[in-house]
Amino acid sequence: MTNRQSGTAGKLHYGWIVAGVTFAALLVSAGIRSLPGVLMLPLEEEFGWDRSGISAAVSINLVLYGLMGPFAAASMERFGVRRMMVTALSLLGAGLALSTATTALWQLNVLWGVVVGLGTSVMANVLGVTVANRWFVRRKGLVVGILTASAATGQLLFLPLLAALSVQAGWRAAVWTAVAGIALMIPVVARWVRNHPADIGVPPYGSDDLVEPAPFVGNLFLRPLSVLRSAMRSGTFWLLAGSFFICGFSTNGLIGTHLIPACGDFGIAEVTAAGLLAFMGVFDLIGTTLSGWLSDRFDSRWLLFWYYGLRGLSLLFLPTALDSGYIQLTLFSVFYGLDWIATVPPTVKLTADKFGPAQAGIVFGWIVAFHQLGAAVAAFEAGLLREWFGSYDVAFMTAGYVCMLAALLSVRIRRTTQVRPARGASA
Repeated sequence: MTNRQSGTAGKLHYGWIVAGVTFAALLVSAGIRSLPGVLMLPLEEEFGWDRSGISAAVSINLVLYGLMGPFAAASMERFGVRRMMVTALSLLGAGLALSTATTALWQLNVLWGVVVGLGTSVMANVLGVTVANRWFVRRKGLVVGILTASAATGQLLFLPLLAALSVQAGWRAAVWTAVAGIALMIPVVARWVRNHPADIGVPPYGSDDLVEPAPFVGNLFLRPLSVLRSAMRSGTFWLLAGSFFICGFSTNGLIGTHLIPACGDFGIAEVTAAGLLAFMGVFDLIGTTLSGWLSDRFDSRWLLFWYYGLRGLSLLFLPTALDSGYIQLTLFSVFYGLDWIATVPPTVKLTADKFGPAQAGIVFGWIVAFHQLGAAVAAFEAGLLREWFGSYDVAFMTAGYVCMLAALLSVRIRRTTQVRPARGASA
């Protein structure tokens, strides 16, 4: 067996290089998605905008981030991963740079909501799933876990820095720092990312057989809708989409957007609150990577049951932690952090098992759309509840209870028995 045939012996398989560059690009995108939580209080102070108005811009961003995911997956098939990544990063850079001149709330809605939302829709979980499916046969769950964990690592690296810059030099300095990160990332992606193993004449990692990419068939806009129509006939799709709606409702829409403002209500400084999120990110990096490893070995339905159940308990504890001090908040950060997005690898596994590798990327894109709809609802709803009740307690408790519902939905998913394809069959 030659190195060219196996793609795994001898020198480093090129799939790991593509995965590494993708991890870095997703990491930068995660830092950008963390900005609203850092900038909410400075924007409120400078312009006098209320929290629900700022949250509406975040909600628009999250909705587009999710709804465009299936079309982003189809565009990667049609135009290639590298071209779509470069386009998305360029769009992000332009949207962020223009946002520094914002003076009205409608401008924030257009730039942060629409432009940045469209850019981040490509730099999302569907990108990691596409890269993992194309470049890996073995270690696929682990790769999905690592690429998903880049969101946590982005918080780890960027949140304290961006929060400190926002406090010391103003929120525009934090935004320009993010623009600089994008500018550095674009040439790296253009140089090192390849669309498919066949482009360089090697099989996917863990396979002995060269696989030619399937030609894109159908209309770029109609194919995702056709796949959705087919998937909607399956009860498994609705269970996965419903539980992932709750996943978004209880993570980036709620904690990612509102934890820093919630800490501010208790006199906790922005930089300290950002440090808590970064600390949470350390444990999410561990938890999500471990979840990818576990999803290769255990029943993903029961993994989701435990992930959602434990997340619900941690959110029910959060109001007490905020009122009790740093030790309790640190405990929350560890417990919740291990579970932040650990749900992604088993959800990807269940999607691929049910719908097959040919449609898994687009179907998962639609499931992510439900995730982001949940996040958008939470981002706006939490800001509104904060204005009504003067605290985030009701928002946090509601999210905790709906996570218990997601745990029950997960075990209702039917087990799918995959038939192993014949040797040499196209992926």
